Amino acid sequence: MKKNVPVSAIMTKHVITLKLTDDLTKAESIFKHYKIRHVPVVNGNILVGMLSYTDLLRISFVDAVDDDAEVVDTMVYNMFTIEQVMTKKLIKIAPDLTIREAAEILASNEFHALPVCLHDLIVGIVTTTDMIKYLIHQY
Repeated sequence: MKKNVPVSAIMTKHVITLKLTDDLTKAESIFKHYKIRHVPVVNGNILVGMLSYTDLLRISFVDAVDDDAEVVDTMVYNMFTIEQVMTKKLIKIAPDLTIREAAEILASNEFHALPVCLHDLIVGIVTTTDMIKYLIHQY
């Protein structure tokens, strides 16, 4: 297995983001359309938070309601802003951090994605799925 490979080798470079002014209905649409689970939130070009699909599920009644689930989602989503639901305390990593170091951060915390930044500007995102794909590729 290769050692000291930078996280930039496996990160997603074309990052889909949300703005603080976007609503949660748009966020859900992005999660479903792109089949992703984590979206960085920006204010201008500055990273200010991370929204996960799990964050939406926590405030949603989707699993409890079969009929009119879309209507219930919209009502619930209109009660909150992205800023209220997103994670604000982020661990940001640099593109030259090793994959091992990034994996250690993910393993010791309760989240599954890390924003990759140069200062506060997001340049990528790395997830546990990226790590698993990298590991599979090594064998």
